[in-house]
Amino acid sequence: MLKLSNMILMTDFWRLFLSVIVALSVIFWTPSAHSSPVFYAQVTAGDFLKLGVDEMEQGNYQKAIAHLDQAIQLQENFAVAYSDRCVAHLQIQDYHQAIADCTQAINFAPDYFEAYLNRGLVYYRQGDYLAAIADYNQAIVFKPDDFRAHYNRGLAYLAQKSYAKAIADYDIALTQTPQSQNLLVADIYNDRGLAYLVSQDIQAAIVDFNLAIRLNPHNYRAYFNRGCAYGRSGDDLSAVRDFSQVIRLNSSYAQAFVNRGIARYRLGYHQGTISGNKLVRIYADLRKASEYFQHQGKSIAYERTLDLLKSLQQEIADTLEIG
Repeated sequence: MLKLSNMILMTDFWRLFLSVIVALSVIFWTPSAHSSPVFYAQVTAGDFLKLGVDEMEQGNYQKAIAHLDQAIQLQENFAVAYSDRCVAHLQIQDYHQAIADCTQAINFAPDYFEAYLNRGLVYYRQGDYLAAIADYNQAIVFKPDDFRAHYNRGLAYLAQKSYAKAIADYDIALTQTPQSQNLLVADIYNDRGLAYLVSQDIQAAIVDFNLAIRLNPHNYRAYFNRGCAYGRSGDDLSAVRDFSQVIRLNSSYAQAFVNRGIARYRLGYHQGTISGNKLVRIYADLRKASEYFQHQGKSIAYERTLDLLKSLQQEIADTLEIG
């Protein structure tokens, strides 16, 4: 029997919440009674802040930083601008400067929820989960009813393998998230399902993935994770169906091809019906996966998939010789 590794589980936590705030400065002035009125447009720190946020929304992070620099030059204690610049630096992976900016925002406004939320995300991206959790704890002190801090803390707990704590935070986030936001609620169900899955509660995981798919039928991550759950429970036929759906929704998702190939192999092996034609289909899945891994620069996954292909090639050759 070909020694295929366990199915690859989707563990990239893709939706963490950061916060960008637009603050408009209002300047009140009274002209001298003895002077003629003069009307002019004064560019304020708030104007530069708005320009920076607009650029961030377009993905122009360097331009956003330049505008936010101007805002801070005009108003040195502008905590909102520092927090938003933290987000821009985060997006270009300048984590050191991002932390410095959010820390400065907190120095100017110690109860600023958004700065703690954003700095926590920077720490999370760096893999410093303890620091991330500490910032989310502080954010929750200031806004206990804001689901974002609970959700992000849940992701940090999950990364720490503190599964029960992660699930508890997802539970709270679900009670605080507007149920009208189907896509967002679906993401939380998917992530809670992942926490159940890695803690070996397969049935609870499947229930959550079902809910995620019901709310967002285009959520290929939920199909992928449910496929992994079915595979772990021994239901390889359902696993094949889910991985096939992932490929229909995201045709370049390499892990789905690997996992479908593994599920097809196990399904045929346990049924005692692995023919040459079926092995060729499995080989096609692994081959496609290797091409995508190579194109995406995922060298380790690429090499491992090549190893599987070599083993499978030998098995196909042996099957053809027997036939």
